[in-house]
Amino acid sequence: MMPAFLKHDAASVHERLQEIYPKGTRTCSVLYEAQNYSLLAGGKRIRPALVLETCRMLGGDARVALDFAAAVEMVHTYSLIHDDLPCMDNDDLRRGRPTNHKVFGEDIAILAGDGLLTDAFGVILSCPYASDKSRADAALALSRGAGSFGMVKGQVIDMFGESNALSEQELLELHRGKTGALIEAAVRLGCHAAELDAHDDRLAALVAYAQNIGLAFQVVDDVLDATQSAEIMGKSVGSDARDKKTTFMTFYDVQGAKDYAAGLTARAIDAVKDIEGSEGLVALANYLIERNY
Repeated sequence: MMPAFLKHDAASVHERLQEIYPKGTRTCSVLYEAQNYSLLAGGKRIRPALVLETCRMLGGDARVALDFAAAVEMVHTYSLIHDDLPCMDNDDLRRGRPTNHKVFGEDIAILAGDGLLTDAFGVILSCPYASDKSRADAALALSRGAGSFGMVKGQVIDMFGESNALSEQELLELHRGKTGALIEAAVRLGCHAAELDAHDDRLAALVAYAQNIGLAFQVVDDVLDATQSAEIMGKSVGSDARDKKTTFMTFYDVQGAKDYAAGLTARAIDAVKDIEGSEGLVALANYLIERNY
């Protein structure tokens, strides 16, 4: 069952994202149109919800968390636009609609993604409600999660895996980067929005939670890619098997993969269950493991 806060948080983030890009003049309006096309396309907004719920649990300022959450979603959206490009995953469908480059062309899609990534740091650093330390810590966490040691690294390993079989350890490294790093960054941004001390034991527990749900999220995605339709998923499916890519389904059957994801989820919940106010994060972990099974 979807946690009650998820729909509310998605609406709040959507409203904040609507404020970021103008219509523009005739010379550049296509850029903002392309950015809003993907940024406002909906979705569950899991990553921004993690920012908001983590901050909420820690008693932080929701206004700070909302800007940090918007920034995470901007980076996530940029990654989807670029992942879908012909030179990457070459996908035609995203969230039930044609992918960005199918509508606006590859050139504008690339620039729309470039702008989203760059502007995300501006949203964090210009948040009027956050302290200087909170803004700096959040920008650093997002950089580490999104960049060459996180999400981008994972994408490169994914591309390497298109022409090379990956070991299970290499597959784990791929998904800890491509999927898990931004999920971990989202939780860290929630901590920074609440100005949680770096030596607080709750930080390590929340990072462990994020790392486990990030990996579980990808295991579930691999199961769904192998078992569900494009209509249900809102994106192209079956390409992993068709392209003979290494996925968790390479090492597990469907039930084995589900059991693996369930074990990761149990470890995530165990990490935070004793923290006061963690019920929302526990509910979200359970929801992510159950989606579309």
